Amino acid sequence: MRLLLTGGGTAGHVNPAIAIAEIFKKNCETAEIAFAGTERGIEHRLVSEAGYPFFPIEVMGLSRSLSIKNFRALYLALRSPRDAKRILEEFKPSLVVGTGGYVSWPILSAAARLGIPCAVHESNAAPGLTVRRLAPHVDTVLLNFKEAAEGLSKKAHTVHVGNPLRRGFATVSRERARERLGIPQRARVVVSFGGSLGAAGINAAVLRLFEDYTYKTDDVFHIHGCGTRYYEEYAKTVEVRLGPLPRRITVSPYLEKMPELMAAADLLICRAGAMTVSEVARVGRASVLIPSPNVAGDHQTKNAKALAELGAAVLMPEARSETELSDAVRTLLSDREALARMEAAARAFDLPDANRRVYRELMRLIERSEK
Repeated sequence: MRLLLTGGGTAGHVNPAIAIAEIFKKNCETAEIAFAGTERGIEHRLVSEAGYPFFPIEVMGLSRSLSIKNFRALYLALRSPRDAKRILEEFKPSLVVGTGGYVSWPILSAAARLGIPCAVHESNAAPGLTVRRLAPHVDTVLLNFKEAAEGLSKKAHTVHVGNPLRRGFATVSRERARERLGIPQRARVVVSFGGSLGAAGINAAVLRLFEDYTYKTDDVFHIHGCGTRYYEEYAKTVEVRLGPLPRRITVSPYLEKMPELMAAADLLICRAGAMTVSEVARVGRASVLIPSPNVAGDHQTKNAKALAELGAAVLMPEARSETELSDAVRTLLSDREALARMEAAARAFDLPDANRRVYRELMRLIERSEK
């Protein structure tokens, strides 16, 4: 069995694809797995680090503003179907799966035309443009959020499966995670981050939270990942404003051991990308979700709203976060019963057997094609 995966542009598109690869490696040891994507995109680095073969294809997204780059994008759009067909003929996949991003379009549309079983997975509550275009043509659209089906063609065959996650999440208890991290069991723990590169808006809000609450509250441990591009300046600003930090408050450029940190937390403060939301739900933690205002279709707000409506999270627009985050955190951490209800609601959103569901649906496509 040969599986070709495609998706890129952001880690949120690539990581589900790598998770699907891991699912197949676990369940089908003889599976041959490869990826297709752009060499300049994040998919090339992440897939190479994961150790899978990579087929490069050159394609660009159209700029929303008038730009000479759009001429290049149109040229590549005309050429990419030929390149996609060449990749498919060379690898001869039994199944092609995309996880979003404009690079998915030429590969999956070519696979559909050639009659190769194909599927696309949509992680967000609001489907992206590529997934909307592909939905009527692929065999199956796998959904993380059920409501995403409302944004797709009625011709699309959709299945709610959840988000495939890489190994490590929800495998350790809060108590065990705190023991490993050296955090007292009775402490109240906040973990905040804005992604690997960081988010200036979240950093500003967290600095205000340090000043207003966590720095002054002895039983609160606060771990913040400010992002690699902001770390030096941010660390200096924190020192100027607060002086040396106590051991219970740490600022890092990047948070390692994220599954353990999430497990140790009472409250998470983060963006609302699809993978982050799925990880929050998988570990079952209360959260304050601050969606990025700079994403297509404002899809992070829609993701956060889905959890907030279940009572699992507080949705806080970035524009209000610097003035409102401190009060929200103080209120949440003072009410353990409210936190427990939010944790239960987060776990209710999660599909703990998402990996099994994804594998089952994809294997059905292969089995159907072999009859």
